[in-house]
Amino acid sequence: MASKELAQKLQRRLQLEESGAAVEGEAEAVKGAAAAGEVEERSCLTASAGAELSAKLCRRQDINEGAAQPRRAAVFNPYTEFKEFSRRQIKDMERMFRLYDSGRDGYIDLMELKLMMEKLGAPQTHLGLKNMIKEVDEDFDGKLSFREFLLIFHKAAAGELEEDSGLLTLAKLSEIDVSIEGVKGAKNFFEAKAQALSSASKFEAEIKAEQDERKREEEERKHRRAAFRELKSAFTQ
Repeated sequence: MASKELAQKLQRRLQLEESGAAVEGEAEAVKGAAAAGEVEERSCLTASAGAELSAKLCRRQDINEGAAQPRRAAVFNPYTEFKEFSRRQIKDMERMFRLYDSGRDGYIDLMELKLMMEKLGAPQTHLGLKNMIKEVDEDFDGKLSFREFLLIFHKAAAGELEEDSGLLTLAKLSEIDVSIEGVKGAKNFFEAKAQALSSASKFEAEIKAEQDERKREEEERKHRRAAFRELKSAFTQ
């Protein structure tokens, strides 16, 4: 009798252990399914992320790994950063930039670039315009800052633009005083002018030239005012 009760107890314990193992197995299966669902959800989110976000994430990873430099601050000095350009040339580029920045927000967006290329006589497709911006869009915002606008001419000067690039077309057709041969791939866009003076003396000479120009214009205004007063006094006598 005792052996029979003992056998029943052992059988009951075995059933309980098997039942517990089954419950644990189900729990593990549920956890595994949930984990797989999370992985799948993250995969879907990554797959659905836009190209712009993907590019930003890749750039951030490159910066963290030391494979890329952080982008420059929004405020910069074009005269010190782009030393290959003279003050007058940078001012010409700035006037051109402001001319097509119709939104007056400090950027040339896709539609403003479209209008710009049309006025230059070289209309581009929507994809072509996006590719133009992408070539110099360092902050991946889909539009051109003034610094990125200057990069167009910098890259053209260094021969870094393809012959069929829309940016090269822009550089060629702009009214800025540039060398056409330089645009086509010369290593120094303004090599002939750079040979004449060092950067420092050239900068000083340009400032002095601007000051002399302002003085000359002021003198002309004084002469015109004096001539007008003489003419006026002759009629009042």
